Amino acid sequence: MGEQVGDGDDRYVNLVYNESRTPLTDYPQKLAENLIQRFSIDSGALLLDIGCGRGEVLRGFIDRGLVGHGVDQSRAAEKYCPEADLRICDLETQPLPFPDHTFDVVYSKSVIEHFYHPENLVAEISRVLRPNGLAITLTPDWDTMYRVFYEDFTHRTPFTLQSLEDIFSLHGFADVHVHRFRQLPSTWKHPKLALPLAELTRSITPWRLKSKSKWIRFSKEIMLLGSARKPSG
Repeated sequence: MGEQVGDGDDRYVNLVYNESRTPLTDYPQKLAENLIQRFSIDSGALLLDIGCGRGEVLRGFIDRGLVGHGVDQSRAAEKYCPEADLRICDLETQPLPFPDHTFDVVYSKSVIEHFYHPENLVAEISRVLRPNGLAITLTPDWDTMYRVFYEDFTHRTPFTLQSLEDIFSLHGFADVHVHRFRQLPSTWKHPKLALPLAELTRSITPWRLKSKSKWIRFSKEIMLLGSARKPSG
């Protein structure tokens, strides 16, 4: 039998996130800035990016004054974040390679859905967060993306608004909030205008249409944005 391809090893990152297939853009910088503002994250906060991949969003956090740490099976982030504390870890079978109560913020994007047992990851997030620390989780919204969710063969566990809220609540997190999130900066800046237009685009565009338009793609591909606090007591 051939060697298995893991969810996050160099081959997966090099295939799915190579620069010809997924070109570099300024979106990760804008996303990092939006999240810092949205959650009032202080400059100097210690942040862990779980499944940091190429490190583009981690780069955005660092550029805005956060102290960046990353963990992944791949070393791809070393190119873009050479000053960050980067650790190699098989997140499916190993604990996060950091001590208890280390981070002010633990961030992940498009990671939790890759786990057969995502509850183990959430427990590890709780362990490495400081009291009152913030968990930020982005994952595809199953209710709107079920048609294409398994086009990534490494996807294991889909999430809905309710299930993402429940997994953090059941692990003792407080102030758990989950809402749908589009990866279109115009919808953050001008939601009353841009969100209805994005929803209209999603409703009239065939799912199987392959388009180079970021507006069309990310009008259709809706994420869940979850946030939760580790209790201080």
